Amino acid sequence: MTKKGGIMTKTNLDIKWLKDAEDHDYPAAKSYLSLIYDESSIKSHIKKLKRASISEFKAKDIFRASGLSLLGVSNSHVQKDQKKIESGIALSPLLLIRDPVHGKVVIADGYHRLCAIYSFDEDAVIYCKIV
Repeated sequence: MTKKGGIMTKTNLDIKWLKDAEDHDYPAAKSYLSLIYDESSIKSHIKKLKRASISEFKAKDIFRASGLSLLGVSNSHVQKDQKKIESGIALSPLLLIRDPVHGKVVIADGYHRLCAIYSFDEDAVIYCKIV
């Protein structure tokens, strides 16, 4: 591990990824999206996410596009995902929605995973499904 701009980074971070989102990720995304969109939009987004192929983006770019703040490493969900990364457990890809009206990317599922990865390396490549 090395220190980079106050953040501990792991050189050659080898993040393992699942080939698709886990089944429970879609209901979690739906729950979050229900705070933002109407029911028909949510159904459409979830259907498209399930069919979407995997894309790759750097952690720092997803944060910039989302406009969200980084959660602290003391967050229990972030810590859980950091342990998965360190143990070589495969992570589920993030589920992202492009919101052209607001010029942002909505992280429908995977915010804690993103924060955990960023805590190691802001340049790490993140697997995503984006629509």
